[in-house]
Amino acid sequence: MRYKTGMYGGAFNPLHTGHVSCIIQAANMCEQLYIVLSIGTNRKEIDPRIRYRWLYQLTKHIGNVKIITLTDNAATKEEYTKEYWMADAAKIKKTIGEKIDVVFCGSDYDEHSFWNVCYPESELYIFERSEPSSTEIRKNPYKHWDWLPNLVKPYYVKKVMLIGSESTGKSTLTINLSNYFNTNYIDEAGRDLSERSGTDLLMLSEDFTEILLQHKLNELKAAACSNKVLFIDTDALVTQFYMEFLKDPLIKKNKALSDAIDGLNEYDLIMFLEPDVAFVQDGDRRDEIRDNREKYSNRIKQILDEHNKAYICISGDYQERFKKSADAVMSLFSLE
Repeated sequence: MRYKTGMYGGAFNPLHTGHVSCIIQAANMCEQLYIVLSIGTNRKEIDPRIRYRWLYQLTKHIGNVKIITLTDNAATKEEYTKEYWMADAAKIKKTIGEKIDVVFCGSDYDEHSFWNVCYPESELYIFERSEPSSTEIRKNPYKHWDWLPNLVKPYYVKKVMLIGSESTGKSTLTINLSNYFNTNYIDEAGRDLSERSGTDLLMLSEDFTEILLQHKLNELKAAACSNKVLFIDTDALVTQFYMEFLKDPLIKKNKALSDAIDGLNEYDLIMFLEPDVAFVQDGDRRDEIRDNREKYSNRIKQILDEHNKAYICISGDYQERFKKSADAVMSLFSLE
């Protein structure tokens, strides 16, 4: 082990695999490594709590790594000039409280960088790096997806929700899109939970409560292992529609829960499937909805409108629906 105390810093906005390599190697070369997370309070950056968690999850098993934070109020990275440098370096040195033997940095820094100028008493150890910079990754994280650690990817996952009335091909399209985009999906939590009495006509109020909670939990878990996009089959507002249609005796309480979960939900795209394909009776679909498809489809739209949800309508045969939906999803990744 060559060094007693080392330091490696950056904004990690976002953390990428180049950072990961540097951190692992720096920790191997020191008795104690301090990671300095730079936070610009007046700059548009990823929430520092998220970046801190990335660093913590990456290093918590190592044992000789500590994370410290350094904040500044420069409006842009370019405005973070030497006026800040010496004062901020003094803060870091005071926090560490001992001689810093080595300062690590990547080869994207030069001899005039903050790390070299402000720590003349420390050795500068430069790791060669060939990966795109955080700046380039921010411009289009999906283009540089493989440079993102798995613990960072969920931050960038797009969420696409498919919604509509019964027998509009929603569930099949959800699965087809997830296969096409090589990712995962979550289906309706109510599909199984609504059949505990053999029919959804005899559902209990607590069944709706569980559906609402389970669906949200499924979404949180699935987003952690999705490939750029997560497809979601229905949500809390559709459950709200069925609470109304099936006359939930505790609809007031469950609607309050549904509204609360909806307040947490954020989607990058909502696709509403119009009821213009043939109605398929799979054994548990209601004749009332079959005979009044436009009426109930419009009621779901009304609920979406009441909750200020923007959505696009998808119509046509199954091939047209697939092509329109796939194109809409692709547009989410049309970044510079």
